Amino acid sequence: MNTERLTSEELARRIDTQIRDVPDFPKPGILFKDITPLLQDAGTLKMLSEQMSLLYQDQQIDYIAGIESRGFILGMPMAYLLNAGFIPIRKAGKLPAATYRVEYELEYGSDVLEVHQDAIAPGKRVLIVDDLLATGGTAAAAVSLLGQTGAELVGALFAIELAFLNGREKLGSCKTHSLIKY
Repeated sequence: MNTERLTSEELARRIDTQIRDVPDFPKPGILFKDITPLLQDAGTLKMLSEQMSLLYQDQQIDYIAGIESRGFILGMPMAYLLNAGFIPIRKAGKLPAATYRVEYELEYGSDVLEVHQDAIAPGKRVLIVDDLLATGGTAAAAVSLLGQTGAELVGALFAIELAFLNGREKLGSCKTHSLIKY
C-alpha cells in the first residue's frame, strides 16, 4: 500500500459525504445508512479500502471474515491489501459444506449466520469486517461463530457505527473499531 494515512476526522468527513440516508428502510422508523454511493465512487472506495487496511497492516492477519453481504464488498479488498485469505460469513443455507451456525436476534426479527467448519484452522488470526455496527446482534453472532472455529479474533472493523444503539456492548472483549460514528 502506497497511501498516506488520513486522520480519523478526515476519513470520517470523506465517508460521510458519500453515505445516503434512507428513511423507513427496511421498516418504518429505521433510518438506513446506505453505502451504495460510496461504493460507486472509485476514488472513495479505493481510499476506504486502503485506510481500513492501514489500521491492521502490522497485525499479521491470516483471514478477513466478511459478514454477508456488504462485509464481502469491504473485506475482499482488505484481504488482498493485507495478503490475507477471505472467509465468508453467510446467511443460513448458503454454504455447501458442513457449517457452524449461530441464531441471533435483530432489531426487527431473527436470523442465522454460518461459517464453514473447515474455514479456519485453530489459532489463525482473523479480523471481522462489515459495513455497519448497529445493535450488535449480527456482529456478536460472527464473534460467536469464529469462537467455534478456534480462531484468534484480532477484532471487528466497521465503516459505520450507530453509537446511540450501543451495539459495541454486545461484542464483549472483542476489540472494535469503526471509521465513522453517528
